Amino acid sequence: MEFPDLGKHCSEKTCKQLDFLPLKCDACKQDFCKDHFTSVAHRCPFAFKKDVHVPVCPLCNSPVPVRKGELPDVVVGEHMDRHCQCNPVKTKAKIFTHRCSKEGCRKKEMLPLACDQCQSNFCIQHRHPLDHGCKHSGHPGSRAGWKIRR
Repeated sequence: MEFPDLGKHCSEKTCKQLDFLPLKCDACKQDFCKDHFTSVAHRCPFAFKKDVHVPVCPLCNSPVPVRKGELPDVVVGEHMDRHCQCNPVKTKAKIFTHRCSKEGCRKKEMLPLACDQCQSNFCIQHRHPLDHGCKHSGHPGSRAGWKIRR
């Protein structure tokens, strides 16, 4: 009892331990012992002021601002539906982009099928040199149906 003003009692209702090095909570400004100084340990009612997280869009990895009182899940969902640049619904990528070079053919393929001789791109039906009338100077890849000159 030589130093009656030294230390403070823990503000946690179930503890009230006399602590000579008390820690002050940043949110509620009360003194706590080493066991209860975290906002989770003493169930701080003002923890939301200090524990601020900015939600991030899972598609474009950009922060989504949330106003006070709004639910982050709802705001991020709205961002994904309306404003997100990486929305897969908005950016419908075309799959069949490789158009056939045969005159009059309008077919498109997923993968390029280039002729070994003329290097043009063709559909599956016109991929062989004989099928697209290849006018390259060399012989077509297949000799089936060609006369052999001697």
